[in-house]
Amino acid sequence: MDDSVAVDAKRILLRYGAPIAVLEKVTERDRITLAREIARTPLAKREKVLKQLLIDKGYMKAAEKGPTAKGPAART
Repeated sequence: MDDSVAVDAKRILLRYGAPIAVLEKVTERDRITLAREIARTPLAKREKVLKQLLIDKGYMKAAEKGPTAKGPAART
């Protein structure tokens, strides 16, 4: 693959929330595939879709649910 395509793919994935530590584990081919998929996704859904794709491909684990800023712990 052309290096500029791989670099652009990495930038796209970083822009839409791929953690750097996770992205280092993703193969160049998968980075390009993921970036192409994200480019076809509506803008408002890109971050959520990217994280789900990374989970589905085994690069990331699903986040454990815990208290959030909107949860009961934030209301104190």
